This record gives sequence, C-alpha cells and structure tokens, in this order.
Amino acid sequence: MAPSNSTGRPGYLLKRAQAALHAALAGRLREQGVTLPQYAVLTALAEEPGLSNADLARRAFVTPQTMNQALRELEQRRWVSRHPHPGHGRILQAELTADGRETLEACHRSADAVEDRMLAALSPVQREQLATTLRACIESLAE
Repeated sequence: MAPSNSTGRPGYLLKRAQAALHAALAGRLREQGVTLPQYAVLTALAEEPGLSNADLARRAFVTPQTMNQALRELEQRRWVSRHPHPGHGRILQAELTADGRETLEACHRSADAVEDRMLAALSPVQREQLATTLRACIESLAE
C-alpha cells in the first residue's frame, strides 16, 4: 500500500536522508579544506590508482570539466599527481601522493563520525539490514 502523503514515500525519505548526510559530511570535510567531490576523487584513487579524468568524473557524479578543475586543485595541494598513460599519451592518469593519503585518512575519520551519528539509533543488525535493503533498491533500479 502506498503512503498517504509524499513525506512518507521511500524516495522522498531517501532524498531527505541523502541531503542531511551531504550537509553533515560537507561541513566536516570543510573543516579540513576538502570538498565532497575532492573526497570522492581521493577515495576513488585510493581504491584504483591511475584512473583518468573521465573515470573520476563518473565516480564523483560531476562533469569532466568540473573534474579537471578538481584535479588541478588537488595537484596544487600536492594530494594528487598526474602522468601520461603509457598507451595513450593524451590521457592523464592520477595517483594519490603521500600527503593525499594522509588527507584521505583524516577525511575517512570525519565520514566515519558522521555515519556513526546518522546510524546511532540503529542496532548492528538494523545497520546491516539497512545496507542490504539499500543495495537491493540500487540493484532493482539498475536492471
């Protein structure tokens, strides 16, 4: 049975949760001088060094132009270095520097604190159920 008003709809609740999480995380990251897209880039590069501008843009949900600017800023801060792809000279691959890894660890601690706050009212079992349910929703819509 569908909720009687829009504020009870799952999509609306997910959007509100996403907006609240975004605001809280952005605030904590801002204390370290990092934006959410920059955090996404640092995280993606830690997981898969050598990603291109286009790959990073997809992972951070931004345009390639926005990603190019973000990478320039990260290079200026010496958190990321870029070098030409061995097989495609026009493609620049990005990697974290030691300073970038250190910054990322601080960002992870901030993200952990925000997520712990968000999930504080849930038991460990409820947390796992939430993650499982969200993955199922994502998979259903991706089909």
